[in-house]
Amino acid sequence: MDSKLLEMLVCPVSKAQLHYKSEQQELWCRVSRLAYPIEDGFPVMIEDQARPLTESEWSSLPT
Repeated sequence: MDSKLLEMLVCPVSKAQLHYKSEQQELWCRVSRLAYPIEDGFPVMIEDQARPLTESEWSSLPT
């Protein structure tokens, strides 16, 4: 994930900062508790295609 692109992207639901999770190929939002997939190198920033973070995933994010 390009670091400059990551700096510009925000969660479409909460407008909060996103955290790149390379192992899962997802962008995680601490505020909305959603994980957005990255498909073929492109983030899919559609709420309906995001999945809810588990409690343990959410608690692992920086505050």
